[in-house]
Amino acid sequence: MSRPPAEISSADSHQRLIHAATESFMAEGYRASIDRIAKRAGLARQTLYNHFSCKEDLFSEVVNTIVNSILVSLDGDGVNVRERLVRFATLLRQRAMSDEGIAIFRTLVAEVPRFPVLGQTFFDKGPAQTVQRLADFLARAMSQGTLRQDEPLFAAEMLLSMLEGFERTRRLFGAPTLSDDQEQERVAQVVDCFLRAYAPEQ
Repeated sequence: MSRPPAEISSADSHQRLIHAATESFMAEGYRASIDRIAKRAGLARQTLYNHFSCKEDLFSEVVNTIVNSILVSLDGDGVNVRERLVRFATLLRQRAMSDEGIAIFRTLVAEVPRFPVLGQTFFDKGPAQTVQRLADFLARAMSQGTLRQDEPLFAAEMLLSMLEGFERTRRLFGAPTLSDDQEQERVAQVVDCFLRAYAPEQ
């Protein structure tokens, strides 16, 4: 049974607004106006306000959409811990270290002193949500004996630092990046190093 046209139209408008907002924030930073975002989406200003009460809510949803596209890799059953972490790590680096991810990071660094609430919003929707979901995944693996018992939140923070730290520095300064093959190898190296550190005690 198909959905009514109005519902399809509303969902399509929502996606167009998210896409337009992402491009606008990348190009102009947080100063991108609601009018220009609506125009980029090919929609009326009022349509944007029908979906989002303010620009902060729109930015929050942009961040949430990106983060959820990464965290979905931790969902489900039937895949071993290493495979799940490699999948998560691959998606994380693809999103966070992409041109889009670096552009949004630059935007935040520049805008947070003037818009501290924006920084808190990004932290809550992005890093805080990511580290907590990863910690929950690791806690389950620890309780099942797949990983050594330890503080899951610390373990999650450490793994994220291993995956993002120097690679983000490399990209922020425009240094040569890894090839696709090197990137796959690096992800595997990081995950395997982490798993050795948290191998179950014999």
